Amino acid sequence: MEKSEIETLYTSFHRRLSGVSLDYKRYLYEKINWDSRMLGIKGARGVGKTTLLMQRIKDVFAGTETAFYASLDDLWFNTNSLLELVEYLYTQGITNIFLDEVHHYPDWSQNLKNIYDNYPDLNIVYTGSSILEIDNSKVDLSRRQSVYELNGLSFREFLAFENILQIEPLPLKELVKKHLTVAMDITSKLKIIPLFEKYLQHGYYPFYKDAGEDFFMRLKEVASLVIDTDLPSVEYVEYSTVQKTKKLLMILSAQTPFTPNISQLFKEIETTRDLGLKLLYALNRAALLNLLTAETKNYKQLSKPDKVYLNNTNLMYALSAKVDKGSLRETFFCNQINNVSQVLMPKQGDFLVDNQFLFEVGGKNKTFEQIKDTPNSFLCVDDTEIGRKNRIPLWMFGLLY
Repeated sequence: MEKSEIETLYTSFHRRLSGVSLDYKRYLYEKINWDSRMLGIKGARGVGKTTLLMQRIKDVFAGTETAFYASLDDLWFNTNSLLELVEYLYTQGITNIFLDEVHHYPDWSQNLKNIYDNYPDLNIVYTGSSILEIDNSKVDLSRRQSVYELNGLSFREFLAFENILQIEPLPLKELVKKHLTVAMDITSKLKIIPLFEKYLQHGYYPFYKDAGEDFFMRLKEVASLVIDTDLPSVEYVEYSTVQKTKKLLMILSAQTPFTPNISQLFKEIETTRDLGLKLLYALNRAALLNLLTAETKNYKQLSKPDKVYLNNTNLMYALSAKVDKGSLRETFFCNQINNVSQVLMPKQGDFLVDNQFLFEVGGKNKTFEQIKDTPNSFLCVDDTEIGRKNRIPLWMFGLLY
């Protein structure tokens, strides 16, 4: 292989690198053990995985000619081998290789294992769809790699991304104890409710800054790409199943939060119960839905979800004809909590978190009637700057990561 044969990959790499900024790094950047010989970063489309790789290269390897980036969904790989590319790069002194969108490459896990084993002084960082069940892949990579997951922007990150406010994440156990003090400090500096409303509409996906007025259109395209390209590359589904998956998402986006009548739902998309559940859980892993169950999810034994939400509030605005305020509140809470904790459907109240905290979500006039006399129970109230005792402003659950 000659350098001229990979010139297009170099051009794409350098173009992407020149456009990346180091002004703001996502929460995961500092948590990653970059010294690990093989790193996997999972995440939904649009949450910033590629930017994370580019920032690492620009931050550490700029001007050294020891790092190389390639996206495995590039057409170049239709007629060229990843293993041959790595062999050439290795002979040219590359010590760190960054591979984006690995799920688009056939037998990606076997290829990564071979690269890891055959080049003991080569560091590998790769990204893949959130749909990937990396721990259950055909090739056991668990002994060779560290795997991280990147979620969309939290409300806390949105404020930092907008250069409005810099604060540290507030873990849930601290939030329920210190919310009054923290809220008083933040609201003394800015009007939080209008900013929160902006976040709910367009603050979860970092590309909102570039998309501008086209954000909702771009987000619809992202959802479509997940189903059209990511899902088939991971699950090997047929075209008819892809169409059923799209129809399923649109039915749910018009009704969420949705308490499923499974037989009726799957009848509408003309599929079996087994395939329908498989599609629901695939959309959950793809970060297009959040499935709430009374017991911990088991992806090997798929059970009927007790409630279905769109993954985040931005998707509600992009996919739903009308956004219900109550649904918006619950979707936000479920999304932010679900990114840091285990969330289950309780017998009373809206959400049971880490089998310890019970939460009821509602407007500022919400009462404790539904969860009265329950230990460790809290109200999450919207349209409220500052709470008191066990009444916590809803926006504060965006400070968790």
